[in-house]
Amino acid sequence: MTAPRPRVLVIAEAANPEWVSVPLVGWSLARALTEVADVHLVTQVRNRDAILRAGLTEGRDFTCIDSEAIARPLWHLGKVLRMGDGKGWTTLQAINAVSYPYFERLVWQRFGKDIKSGAYDIVHRVTPLSPTTVSSLAKKCAKAGVPFVLGPLNGGVPWPKQFEAARRQEKEWLSYIRSAYKLLPGRGAMLANTAAILAGSRHTASEFPASCADRVVWLPENAIDPAKFAMRPRTGDGPLRACFIGRLVPYKGPDMLIEAARPLLQSGAMTLDILGDGPMMPALRSMAEGVPGLTLHGWVDHAQVQSVAGACDVLSFPSVREFGGGVVLEAMAMGLVPLIVDYAGPGELVAADTGVTVPLGDRDAIIAGFRAALSRLARDPASVSRMGHAAHARVMERFTWSAKAAQVAQVYDWVLGRAAQRPDFSAIVSAPQDGAERDVV
Repeated sequence: MTAPRPRVLVIAEAANPEWVSVPLVGWSLARALTEVADVHLVTQVRNRDAILRAGLTEGRDFTCIDSEAIARPLWHLGKVLRMGDGKGWTTLQAINAVSYPYFERLVWQRFGKDIKSGAYDIVHRVTPLSPTTVSSLAKKCAKAGVPFVLGPLNGGVPWPKQFEAARRQEKEWLSYIRSAYKLLPGRGAMLANTAAILAGSRHTASEFPASCADRVVWLPENAIDPAKFAMRPRTGDGPLRACFIGRLVPYKGPDMLIEAARPLLQSGAMTLDILGDGPMMPALRSMAEGVPGLTLHGWVDHAQVQSVAGACDVLSFPSVREFGGGVVLEAMAMGLVPLIVDYAGPGELVAADTGVTVPLGDRDAIIAGFRAALSRLARDPASVSRMGHAAHARVMERFTWSAKAAQVAQVYDWVLGRAAQRPDFSAIVSAPQDGAERDVV
């Protein structure tokens, strides 16, 4: 007899179908979970209009919590501290950690009675994604006998020591004392009363104390909507076509990429499209002068990125600090071969048969590694085609939001006692079955 679908209260303070980054993750996972559970979404009031435009009915499908009395002034404070330039991510998380408890207080005022009466089988906090944000709901749910699921949580990847200058340029002053979050009041109670913790990266999983290690499940946070991506036919003729997608800042390495690709661009062996904007654009324009086959597109709307990137063969992405690597999955969904630095999020998404990795090193080492990799790919279009098809297949099979929901459903079954074993998703990236070694340059 089939077990009934669990009734899940999904709490995603950031969940918006019209935004990107964390709000899009919150929205996408919350909607995908409706395939495996009876879901009611709880989100912040700023997301109401976009969710209504997406076709959901307020009250039936979702509830908005108005925490603007605290959230709005603190958001403006964070904007001032970040000087409006999108830097200082750790500062933003610190501001959110201060404002978020008020949101959860209002959530409990609205849903506490329902949770205690057994109206929900599980309470699942999806966002914030940051492991630094404490949840007071875990203890309250445990007291009510309702399993509390936390995550996916991700973040805190250490800055590579070789890129301290980039760290300072990103205004990551608080990152030097980030580990202090482990001393926050309520964190111990949250971890002790959480039935399952979804860790979006292996680094994040390693940050939890041994006392809750048996409740941590590694599950990458990002996924894709297959309806938005299609693999386009490639002839294999002509030069290697590579692209970069991202903010033009030092730690993402667009300047390292141009330097690595310069000999191949000058010889006509490859072309390079750089999609994105940021403070490095003037310097990159100077680097691009007189270099054939190099196009700096500037900012491109997310919906239009595929029109350029979809015609390429390789995502060449030398970022040295990425948490989730969503751009890598999106490129793989288009059939591009990811060429990445083997560190943090992207390094956990690329297997031997789906891409190429370059070991983390200093600037000169990364440039040399990317140059060698691009040269090899340019000489071997058959391997590019083979890996591109494998990358597309892997993402469509294991990294769609529907696949993610099915994976989370296994966690739900486990915390509800319907499955004896803690789920293990380490095989979702997996190397080829024939035992081929990881393709590292």
